[in-house]
Order: sequence, then structure tokens, then C-alpha cells
Amino acid sequence: MRIVFDLDGTLVDSVPDLSAAVNVMLAGEGMGPLDQATVTGFVGNGLPKLVERAMAHVGLHPNDHARLTQVTLEAYKAEPAARTRVYPGVEEALARLKAAGHRLGLCTNKPHDPAVDVMDHFGLTQYFEVVIGGDSLAVKKPDPEPLLHALVALGDGPSLFVGDSEVDAETALRAGVDFALFTEGYRKGPVESLPHKYAFTHFRELRGLVG
Repeated sequence: MRIVFDLDGTLVDSVPDLSAAVNVMLAGEGMGPLDQATVTGFVGNGLPKLVERAMAHVGLHPNDHARLTQVTLEAYKAEPAARTRVYPGVEEALARLKAAGHRLGLCTNKPHDPAVDVMDHFGLTQYFEVVIGGDSLAVKKPDPEPLLHALVALGDGPSLFVGDSEVDAETALRAGVDFALFTEGYRKGPVESLPHKYAFTHFRELRGLVG
């Protein structure tokens, strides 16, 4: 089976480092910091959208979006994994799935290089045959193209997308791919509001779902 994973809110809890980067940007504009719960609500559509939402929240002018996105990206690239944590059971699940012959890929809206930096930091890169970042193609999730691109790179066969959010659920739906929802990530609504084939709370459950 071809199994493609989201990154933020699925394999890793990255909001602490994303919050720190956003707050570096805001401090440079003379603004106070945002708490992690607020930043969590802004996550899901890539770094530019995260910055756009943070700017709107504090009243910064949208004309500064490109500049402040770059400031935030540079702050994040400086410390992409200082506070980030891998969710329990992730590495064991990836190792078992790969050992069982499944082909694994990653499809994230995080820019490619920071995504790889985070995975390298935690030793996760070895499990993936393809990594599609938010800047790898001209479009991002929930456009289905990044997910489909990852699946093509993994060859033929049944497919599954594993994610945590409304964005991921919509991506899978639009791509015509079965969706497994990790319920402990960054979704904004109840589990039943997201279309999914499977739902799981701990990665030890994933191996049983895939078979």
C-alpha cells in the first residue's frame, strides 16, 4: 500500500516552534506575543496563510505580508525543532509499516526544506520515499495535486492519506483517496465533521487499520 502522511499535527506537534517564529516576527513589528492556542487555530494551510492570519489578528497591514512571511520563515528555519515533539508511537509505526512493505510518503503544507530539517532532527526521513512540501508545487493542500504527486512517486497500488485536519480531509476527498484521521492533532471541529474512513488516537492503532 502507498501511505502518505501529513506532518504538522499528524507526525509532530510543531506549534511551539511555529508560535515562537510568529512571535519573533510580531516582536519586530512592536507587537506582543500570541499564545500557542491562538497560533494553533491559524495552522493548516501553509506558512504564508499562518502569517496572514496572525497579521489580521493583531491588525498589521496586509501589504506587509510578503516581507513578514519571509521574516517568520527565517525565524522558523533558525529553530525548526527546538520545541517540536514527535507524537507517541510515530517512529515505531513508521518502522513497522515500512518493514511490512508499505511505501511511505509525506505531503505537508510546510515548506520543503524546513519539513526535511524537522524530520532529519528526529530521524524520520529514512522512512519516506518522497517528500512534497508546501512550496514543491504551484498549489498547496487542500488542492489534491500535492497528494496525487506524492502517490505517483510511490508507484501503483492502494492508497491512504493520514492527516489530522479539515485541510487533510478535504485533500483526500478531492483526490479520491481513503483518509485516516489522527484525532489528537490540530483539527478545529469534531471528528464526525471530517469525512474519513478511519480515525485513531494513537499510532499503535494505525498498523491494525492498514493491515
